[in-house]
Amino acid sequence: MERVRVAIVDDHEAVRLGFAGTCDQFGFDLLGSAATVTELLEQIADKDCEVVICDLSLADGSLVKDNVERLVAVGPAVLIFSIADRASLMRAALRAGAVAIVPKSQPMADLAEAIRLSAKGVIINNSETTAMIDADTLFLRDANLSNREREVLSLYASGMSLKQVAFELKIKRSSAKEHIDRVRVKYAKLGREAGTKVDLFKRAVEDGILTGELL
Repeated sequence: MERVRVAIVDDHEAVRLGFAGTCDQFGFDLLGSAATVTELLEQIADKDCEVVICDLSLADGSLVKDNVERLVAVGPAVLIFSIADRASLMRAALRAGAVAIVPKSQPMADLAEAIRLSAKGVIINNSETTAMIDADTLFLRDANLSNREREVLSLYASGMSLKQVAFELKIKRSSAKEHIDRVRVKYAKLGREAGTKVDLFKRAVEDGILTGELL
């Protein structure tokens, strides 16, 4: 199995040490381990990190929104690994680009599976993440999608490639891409940016286009 390149930012040393053991157990390459995002970014610079594990709240007083955005900006997928007791912070993390939330109460095998899925770009649909999306009514505004745009979004956000969507709907791949581009523009105009496939999945769940179950 291919080794995943990971890093962790958590202000509790015991958590960082425990995660190092998890990396050894599940075959991950630990590229960085730090108490702040600034310190971690220095450690993983030019190391092609694939997934970063991040706590919701850090002792330096930084905001989770800023932390997630800074990490996402340099390339890795961001997984929130936390006691997950503050819904507002969890929603802020997802809006900022975190791919999923894994509670610290879960077995480490669950975290390891989430890491592998994140490294592959697979949308993670665990109960904590979906609950936060479903509960987030702040962005529930109508994007006024056409029936075809909803069809394309539903298939694409569920995990299909544009080629697969085109085959399923018997349209050209270029047409499928045009529909997705228009969907992104419509959401952006509402302040509900959907620049990534994970973002599109979130918007589709928010608007009832998807139930939260993937193909």
